[in-house]
Amino acid sequence: MLSIGFVGTGVIAWAHALGLQAMGTAGVLDVSVDVVHDLDEARAEGFASINGARALRSVDEVVESCDAVWVCTPTAAHREVVEAAAAQGRAVFCEKPLAPDLAGAEALAAAVASAGVPAQVGLVLRSAPVFRALAAVVADGALGAPMVAVLRDDQYFPTQGVYGSTWRADVEVAGGGCLIEHSIHDLDVLRFCLGEVAEVAGRTANFAGHRGIEDVADVTLRFASGATAEVVSVWHGILSRGSTRRLELFCERGLAWLDDDFLGPLHIETSDGEETRAGVSPGWVDDLPLGHDDIGLAIRAYVEADRAFVDAVVGGRPPAPSLAEAVVAHRLVDGAYRSAAAGGAPVPVG
Repeated sequence: MLSIGFVGTGVIAWAHALGLQAMGTAGVLDVSVDVVHDLDEARAEGFASINGARALRSVDEVVESCDAVWVCTPTAAHREVVEAAAAQGRAVFCEKPLAPDLAGAEALAAAVASAGVPAQVGLVLRSAPVFRALAAVVADGALGAPMVAVLRDDQYFPTQGVYGSTWRADVEVAGGGCLIEHSIHDLDVLRFCLGEVAEVAGRTANFAGHRGIEDVADVTLRFASGATAEVVSVWHGILSRGSTRRLELFCERGLAWLDDDFLGPLHIETSDGEETRAGVSPGWVDDLPLGHDDIGLAIRAYVEADRAFVDAVVGGRPPAPSLAEAVVAHRLVDGAYRSAAAGGAPVPVG
């Protein structure tokens, strides 16, 4: 049995823990959530109680008491926890973004590489069935070469509602706003589907007034293939609206689009007509003891990534996506910020 520890017990930790518990109950994984730590002791105790774990008083105690650590703290605290786990030879699942800036992300990844421990980053859109379907359509080539993509990503400012995370308005902790905190997913999954990026340009805006925390980002990616992508990311104040993404990809002979970033469906239009392709989860995901309400569906978005990590650790394989992949996503974000600071001038990606 793989013994798991959590550092940080906020919303994202709950998503991972409930999925891990469901996979354990279903016999999909032989795991146990055993120890947790959070600076908010009452929150840690509540998390531990529901998960049958022990709340410990320090990061070091968690690291010493488990085989693998899920790092679910605010961004600025990731590096300390990851380095402590790596130093003790523990496997690490670290949430995105790795750090508040590129230099911190590179240092974190280098520490893990030097320690030689298995590590995976929570860039979970790669495991979403609808994006797997999109990547397969692009790779198949039946629609021709990708030409241009437009992706709109919006959610209400995540310091309220289900998120309740005031630290996301603090640039010293978060590093930035909607671009690094949320749309790092978008830049990564576009690279996953469309290939390497040669150049990035960006502009940002701040309407809410939190210093250094943009709530609008407009990023253009130019791919090595010649394709381009436009990402529009916004944090708004419409509390009745959930976190949503819409993507349209025009290829030489067809259009692919989606407006659900987990199951889809993926819509395809060609000169021959229109079709939809369902995003299909593996059967074992559908069989998990999880509800089909919004909470159950949200947890399902994480279980494939969590299982892939556990299977890789137990099987002695490198987990994916790796921290090196996360650093590439950070370079895209960093390039967009540098471009915005220069008035939107394109920045090459090296």
